[in-house]
Amino acid sequence: MVLAVQLRTKVGTVAETIVGKRGTVTFLDVLVALGWVHEKNVQRWQQGRLDPLSTVTSTGDAKLLEAAQLFADWGRDRFNANHEPHVSATRDRRALRFTARDTDAVHLRYSTDKPRAVKDQKLPDLVVLEAKSTFECAECRGPDDFLMIDAGEAICLGCADLDHLVFLKAGDATLSRRARKESGLAAIVLRPDPRRRNRTQRLGILVEPDALERAERQCFDDEELRARRRVKDAERREVLDVKFQAQFAAEIRSQFPKCPADRAEAIARHTALRGSGRVGRSAAGRALDERAVRHAVVASVRHEDTDYDAMLMRGVPRQAARDQIWPRIDQVLTSWS
Repeated sequence: MVLAVQLRTKVGTVAETIVGKRGTVTFLDVLVALGWVHEKNVQRWQQGRLDPLSTVTSTGDAKLLEAAQLFADWGRDRFNANHEPHVSATRDRRALRFTARDTDAVHLRYSTDKPRAVKDQKLPDLVVLEAKSTFECAECRGPDDFLMIDAGEAICLGCADLDHLVFLKAGDATLSRRARKESGLAAIVLRPDPRRRNRTQRLGILVEPDALERAERQCFDDEELRARRRVKDAERREVLDVKFQAQFAAEIRSQFPKCPADRAEAIARHTALRGSGRVGRSAAGRALDERAVRHAVVASVRHEDTDYDAMLMRGVPRQAARDQIWPRIDQVLTSWS
Protein backbone atom coordinates (compact mmCIF):
# COMPACT_ATOMS: atom_id res chain seq x y z
CA MET A 1 0.00 0.00 0.00
CA VAL A 2 2.79 2.39 0.95
CA LEU A 3 4.68 1.58 -2.25
CA ALA A 4 1.57 2.23 -4.32
CA VAL A 5 1.11 5.64 -2.70
CA GLN A 6 4.77 6.47 -3.30
CA LEU A 7 4.49 5.52 -6.97
CA ARG A 8 1.32 7.60 -7.37
CA THR A 9 3.11 10.58 -5.84
CA LYS A 10 6.16 10.16 -8.08
CA VAL A 11 4.10 9.84 -11.25
CA GLY A 12 1.92 12.82 -10.35
CA THR A 13 4.85 15.04 -9.40
CA VAL A 14 6.81 14.28 -12.56
CA ALA A 15 3.78 14.70 -14.83
CA GLU A 16 2.84 17.98 -13.13
CA THR A 17 6.33 19.35 -13.68
CA ILE A 18 6.44 18.39 -17.36
CA VAL A 19 2.98 19.71 -18.25
CA GLY A 20 3.80 22.93 -16.40
CA LYS A 21 6.84 23.50 -18.61
CA ARG A 22 5.57 22.22 -21.96
CA GLY A 23 1.79 22.38 -21.76
CA THR A 24 1.69 18.71 -22.71
CA VAL A 25 2.89 15.42 -21.24
CA THR A 26 2.90 11.79 -22.34
CA PHE A 27 3.33 8.62 -20.35
CA LEU A 28 6.57 8.13 -22.27
CA ASP A 29 7.81 11.49 -20.94
CA VAL A 30 7.06 10.26 -17.42
CA LEU A 31 9.00 7.02 -17.96
CA VAL A 32 12.08 8.94 -19.12
CA ALA A 33 11.82 11.46 -16.27
CA LEU A 34 11.51 8.65 -13.73
CA GLY A 35 14.70 7.13 -15.11
CA TRP A 36 12.98 3.88 -16.05
CA VAL A 37 14.17 4.09 -19.66
CA HIS A 38 17.03 5.94 -21.36
CA GLU A 39 16.26 8.36 -24.20
CA LYS A 40 18.69 6.51 -26.48
CA ASN A 41 16.63 3.35 -26.05
CA VAL A 42 13.47 5.34 -26.74
CA GLN A 43 15.01 6.38 -30.07
CA ARG A 44 15.87 2.77 -30.90
CA TRP A 45 12.31 1.78 -30.02
CA GLN A 46 10.85 4.53 -32.23
CA GLN A 47 13.11 3.40 -35.06
CA GLY A 48 11.73 -0.12 -34.79
CA ARG A 49 15.01 -1.57 -33.56
CA LEU A 50 13.53 -3.10 -30.40
CA ASP A 51 10.08 -4.29 -29.33
CA PRO A 52 8.47 -3.88 -26.89
CA LEU A 53 9.94 -0.96 -24.96
CA SER A 54 9.75 -2.90 -21.69
CA THR A 55 12.68 -5.06 -22.83
CA VAL A 56 14.97 -2.14 -21.95
CA THR A 57 13.11 -0.55 -19.03
CA SER A 58 14.38 -0.89 -15.48
CA THR A 59 11.02 -2.21 -14.27
CA GLY A 60 8.76 -5.06 -15.28
CA ASP A 61 5.55 -4.99 -17.31
CA ALA A 62 3.27 -5.07 -14.26
CA LYS A 63 4.77 -2.00 -12.59
CA LEU A 64 4.97 -0.17 -15.91
CA LEU A 65 1.26 -0.74 -16.56
CA GLU A 66 0.46 0.26 -12.98
CA ALA A 67 2.30 3.55 -13.49
CA ALA A 68 0.42 4.08 -16.76
CA GLN A 69 -2.91 3.72 -14.96
CA LEU A 70 -1.79 6.13 -12.24
CA PHE A 71 -0.83 8.60 -14.97
CA ALA A 72 -4.28 8.21 -16.53
CA ASP A 73 -5.95 8.81 -13.16
CA TRP A 74 -3.76 11.85 -12.49
CA GLY A 75 -4.83 13.73 -15.61
CA ARG A 76 -8.44 12.61 -15.91
CA ASP A 77 -10.93 15.51 -15.84
CA ARG A 78 -8.03 17.99 -15.70
CA PHE A 79 -6.56 18.01 -19.20
CA ASN A 80 -7.46 17.25 -22.78
CA ALA A 81 -6.63 13.64 -23.56
CA ASN A 82 -5.39 11.95 -26.73
CA HIS A 83 -5.15 8.17 -26.98
CA GLU A 84 -3.56 7.95 -30.44
CA PRO A 85 -0.80 5.32 -30.26
CA HIS A 86 2.87 6.10 -30.71
CA VAL A 87 3.93 5.04 -34.19
CA SER A 88 7.30 3.86 -35.44
CA ALA A 89 9.71 5.65 -37.74
CA THR A 90 9.49 2.70 -40.15
CA ARG A 91 7.85 2.42 -43.55
CA ASP A 92 4.65 0.83 -42.18
CA ARG A 93 4.23 3.39 -39.36
CA ARG A 94 3.05 0.61 -37.09
CA ALA A 95 1.86 1.20 -33.54
CA LEU A 96 4.65 0.83 -31.01
CA ARG A 97 4.30 -1.42 -28.00
CA PHE A 98 5.30 -0.52 -24.46
CA THR A 99 4.67 -4.05 -23.17
CA ALA A 100 3.39 -7.35 -24.51
CA ARG A 101 -0.06 -6.53 -23.10
CA ASP A 102 -0.53 -2.79 -23.50
CA THR A 103 -3.50 -0.81 -22.24
CA ASP A 104 -4.78 2.49 -23.64
CA ALA A 105 -3.11 4.32 -20.76
CA VAL A 106 0.42 3.75 -22.08
CA HIS A 107 -0.29 5.81 -25.21
CA LEU A 108 -2.07 8.58 -23.33
CA ARG A 109 -1.18 12.21 -23.95
CA TYR A 110 -2.48 15.02 -21.77
CA SER A 111 -2.46 18.62 -22.95
CA THR A 112 -3.65 21.97 -21.69
CA ASP A 113 -4.74 22.78 -25.27
CA LYS A 114 -7.49 21.21 -27.32
CA PRO A 115 -6.40 17.86 -28.81
CA ARG A 116 -5.25 18.08 -32.39
CA ALA A 117 -6.71 16.00 -35.14
CA VAL A 118 -4.90 12.76 -35.93
CA LYS A 119 -3.66 14.13 -39.24
CA ASP A 120 -2.04 17.04 -37.40
CA GLN A 121 -0.10 14.84 -34.99
CA LYS A 122 3.60 15.04 -35.80
CA LEU A 123 4.88 11.64 -36.81
CA PRO A 124 8.49 10.68 -36.09
CA ASP A 125 10.86 11.02 -39.03
CA LEU A 126 11.65 7.90 -40.99
CA VAL A 127 15.17 6.83 -40.12
CA VAL A 128 17.70 5.29 -42.49
CA LEU A 129 21.13 4.11 -41.39
CA GLU A 130 24.40 4.15 -43.29
CA ALA A 131 25.23 0.55 -44.14
CA LYS A 132 28.53 -1.20 -43.59
CA SER A 133 30.33 -2.70 -46.57
CA THR A 134 29.24 -6.17 -45.43
CA PHE A 135 25.53 -5.32 -45.32
CA GLU A 136 23.15 -7.80 -46.94
CA CYS A 137 19.42 -7.07 -47.21
CA ALA A 138 17.27 -9.47 -45.18
CA GLU A 139 14.71 -9.67 -48.00
CA CYS A 140 16.54 -9.54 -51.34
CA ARG A 141 20.02 -10.45 -50.05
CA GLY A 142 21.49 -7.57 -52.03
CA PRO A 143 23.94 -4.86 -50.85
CA ASP A 144 23.15 -1.16 -50.44
CA ASP A 145 24.73 2.01 -49.10
CA PHE A 146 21.81 2.56 -46.73
CA LEU A 147 19.48 0.35 -44.74
CA MET A 148 16.27 0.58 -42.76
CA ILE A 149 15.37 -1.50 -39.73
CA ASP A 150 11.95 -3.07 -40.25
CA ALA A 151 10.45 -5.59 -37.84
CA GLY A 152 13.90 -6.09 -36.38
CA GLU A 153 15.52 -6.83 -39.76
CA ALA A 154 17.81 -4.68 -41.88
CA ILE A 155 16.48 -4.12 -45.39
CA CYS A 156 17.78 -2.12 -48.34
CA LEU A 157 16.12 1.04 -49.68
CA GLY A 158 14.67 -0.87 -52.62
CA CYS A 159 12.81 -3.28 -50.37
CA ALA A 160 11.80 -0.36 -48.14
CA ASP A 161 10.34 1.44 -51.20
CA LEU A 162 12.68 4.37 -50.64
CA ASP A 163 15.14 3.82 -53.48
CA HIS A 164 13.60 6.64 -55.56
CA LEU A 165 14.80 9.20 -53.01
CA VAL A 166 18.07 11.13 -53.39
CA PHE A 167 20.58 11.84 -50.66
CA LEU A 168 21.18 15.43 -49.55
CA LYS A 169 24.27 15.78 -47.39
CA ALA A 170 23.97 17.76 -44.16
CA GLY A 171 25.63 21.17 -44.08
CA ASP A 172 23.21 23.60 -45.72
CA ALA A 173 20.46 24.02 -43.14
CA THR A 174 18.27 26.21 -45.35
CA LEU A 175 18.41 23.84 -48.33
CA SER A 176 17.76 20.81 -46.11
CA ARG A 177 14.80 22.46 -44.42
CA ARG A 178 13.22 23.50 -47.70
CA ALA A 179 13.84 20.15 -49.37
CA ARG A 180 12.28 18.36 -46.39
CA LYS A 181 9.25 20.65 -46.56
CA GLU A 182 8.81 20.14 -50.31
CA SER A 183 9.18 16.35 -50.15
CA GLY A 184 6.10 14.25 -49.50
CA LEU A 185 8.32 11.36 -48.43
CA ALA A 186 11.62 11.85 -46.65
CA ALA A 187 13.94 10.15 -44.19
CA ILE A 188 16.85 11.26 -42.05
CA VAL A 189 20.13 9.42 -42.57
CA LEU A 190 22.23 8.48 -39.55
CA ARG A 191 25.62 6.86 -39.10
CA PRO A 192 25.97 4.55 -36.08
CA ASP A 193 29.01 5.34 -33.95
CA PRO A 194 31.07 2.11 -33.77
CA ARG A 195 32.88 3.30 -30.64
CA ARG A 196 29.86 4.38 -28.61
CA ARG A 197 26.79 2.22 -28.34
CA ASN A 198 23.46 3.79 -29.25
CA ARG A 199 25.16 6.97 -30.53
CA THR A 200 24.63 8.21 -34.07
CA GLN A 201 25.77 11.03 -36.32
CA ARG A 202 23.36 12.76 -38.69
CA LEU A 203 24.64 12.56 -42.27
CA GLY A 204 21.78 14.18 -44.15
CA ILE A 205 18.33 13.40 -45.51
CA LEU A 206 16.71 11.42 -48.30
CA VAL A 207 14.17 13.44 -50.28
CA GLU A 208 12.28 13.24 -53.55
CA PRO A 209 14.32 14.48 -56.56
CA ASP A 210 11.71 17.06 -57.58
CA ALA A 211 11.58 18.38 -54.03
CA LEU A 212 15.34 18.89 -54.01
CA GLU A 213 15.20 20.74 -57.33
CA ARG A 214 12.47 23.05 -56.05
CA ALA A 215 14.41 23.72 -52.86
CA GLU A 216 17.58 24.48 -54.83
CA ARG A 217 15.66 26.94 -57.04
CA GLN A 218 14.26 28.66 -53.97
CA CYS A 219 17.72 29.03 -52.46
CA PHE A 220 19.14 30.26 -55.79
CA ASP A 221 16.33 32.81 -56.14
CA ASP A 222 16.99 34.01 -52.61
CA GLU A 223 20.71 34.36 -53.34
CA GLU A 224 19.95 36.34 -56.50
CA LEU A 225 17.62 38.57 -54.54
CA ARG A 226 20.24 39.10 -51.85
CA ALA A 227 22.87 39.85 -54.49
CA ARG A 228 20.63 42.47 -56.14
CA ARG A 229 19.87 43.95 -52.74
CA ARG A 230 23.58 44.14 -51.93
CA VAL A 231 24.23 46.00 -55.18
CA LYS A 232 21.41 48.45 -54.52
CA ASP A 233 22.52 48.98 -50.94
CA ALA A 234 26.08 49.59 -52.10
CA GLU A 235 24.85 52.12 -54.68
CA ARG A 236 22.72 53.84 -52.06
CA ARG A 237 25.61 53.96 -49.60
CA GLU A 238 27.89 55.30 -52.30
CA VAL A 239 25.46 58.14 -53.03
CA LEU A 240 25.17 58.89 -49.32
CA ASP A 241 28.95 58.74 -48.87
CA VAL A 242 29.57 61.11 -51.79
CA LYS A 243 27.04 63.52 -50.33
CA PHE A 244 28.57 63.26 -46.86
CA GLN A 245 32.11 63.73 -48.19
CA ALA A 246 31.02 66.90 -49.95
CA GLN A 247 29.43 68.18 -46.74
CA PHE A 248 32.53 67.26 -44.73
CA ALA A 249 34.82 69.02 -47.22
CA ALA A 250 32.60 72.11 -47.10
CA GLU A 251 32.79 72.13 -43.31
CA ILE A 252 36.60 71.92 -43.51
CA ARG A 253 36.65 74.92 -45.85
CA SER A 254 34.31 76.72 -43.47
CA GLN A 255 36.70 76.28 -40.53
CA PHE A 256 39.86 76.62 -42.61
CA PRO A 257 38.99 78.92 -45.56
CA LYS A 258 42.52 78.87 -46.99
CA CYS A 259 42.80 75.08 -47.03
CA PRO A 260 43.26 74.03 -50.68
CA ALA A 261 40.05 72.56 -52.14
CA ASP A 262 41.72 69.34 -53.29
CA ARG A 263 43.27 68.90 -49.83
CA ALA A 264 39.91 69.40 -48.12
CA GLU A 265 38.34 66.83 -50.45
CA ALA A 266 41.17 64.35 -49.79
CA ILE A 267 40.78 64.75 -46.02
CA ALA A 268 37.01 64.29 -46.27
CA ARG A 269 37.35 61.25 -48.53
CA HIS A 270 39.93 59.61 -46.27
CA THR A 271 38.10 60.40 -43.05
CA ALA A 272 34.69 59.22 -44.26
CA LEU A 273 35.93 55.89 -45.61
CA ARG A 274 33.32 53.26 -44.66
CA GLY A 275 34.51 50.67 -42.17
CA SER A 276 37.67 52.62 -41.35
CA GLY A 277 36.74 53.45 -37.78
CA ARG A 278 37.98 57.00 -38.39
CA VAL A 279 36.41 60.06 -36.87
CA GLY A 280 34.28 60.66 -39.94
CA ARG A 281 32.44 57.39 -39.32
CA SER A 282 31.66 58.34 -35.71
CA ALA A 283 28.37 59.89 -34.62
CA ALA A 284 30.10 63.22 -34.10
CA GLY A 285 31.70 63.05 -37.50
CA ARG A 286 28.42 62.19 -39.24
CA ALA A 287 26.87 65.18 -37.45
CA LEU A 288 29.72 67.40 -38.74
CA ASP A 289 30.69 68.33 -35.19
CA GLU A 290 33.21 71.17 -35.18
CA ARG A 291 35.71 69.34 -32.99
CA ALA A 292 35.43 66.18 -35.08
CA VAL A 293 36.18 68.12 -38.26
CA ARG A 294 39.16 69.85 -36.65
CA HIS A 295 40.43 66.51 -35.37
CA ALA A 296 40.34 65.11 -38.92
CA VAL A 297 42.29 68.07 -40.28
CA VAL A 298 44.90 67.85 -37.51
CA ALA A 299 45.34 64.13 -38.18
CA SER A 300 45.89 64.80 -41.88
CA VAL A 301 48.47 67.50 -41.24
CA ARG A 302 50.26 65.30 -38.69
CA HIS A 303 50.78 62.53 -41.24
CA GLU A 304 51.17 64.55 -44.44
CA ASP A 305 53.04 67.69 -43.39
CA THR A 306 55.34 66.57 -40.56
CA ASP A 307 57.95 63.89 -39.81
CA TYR A 308 55.61 62.19 -37.34
CA ASP A 309 55.50 58.80 -39.11
CA ALA A 310 59.28 58.73 -39.56
CA MET A 311 59.78 59.58 -35.90
CA LEU A 312 57.58 56.67 -34.86
CA MET A 313 59.61 54.37 -37.11
CA ARG A 314 62.79 55.54 -35.35
CA GLY A 315 61.29 54.53 -32.01
CA VAL A 316 60.37 57.96 -30.70
CA PRO A 317 57.58 57.58 -28.12
CA ARG A 318 54.18 58.54 -29.48
CA GLN A 319 53.48 61.41 -27.12
CA ALA A 320 57.01 62.77 -27.44
CA ALA A 321 56.69 62.74 -31.22
CA ARG A 322 53.38 64.58 -31.03
CA ASP A 323 54.86 67.22 -28.75
CA GLN A 324 57.76 67.79 -31.16
CA ILE A 325 55.60 68.20 -34.27
CA TRP A 326 52.87 70.34 -32.72
CA PRO A 327 54.50 73.68 -33.67
CA ARG A 328 54.49 72.59 -37.31
CA ILE A 329 50.83 71.52 -37.11
CA ASP A 330 49.90 74.84 -35.54
CA GLN A 331 51.78 76.64 -38.30
CA VAL A 332 49.84 74.84 -41.06
CA LEU A 333 46.47 75.34 -39.37
CA THR A 334 47.20 79.04 -38.92
CA SER A 335 48.08 79.40 -42.59
CA TRP A 336 44.75 77.80 -43.54
CA SER A 337 42.66 79.96 -41.22
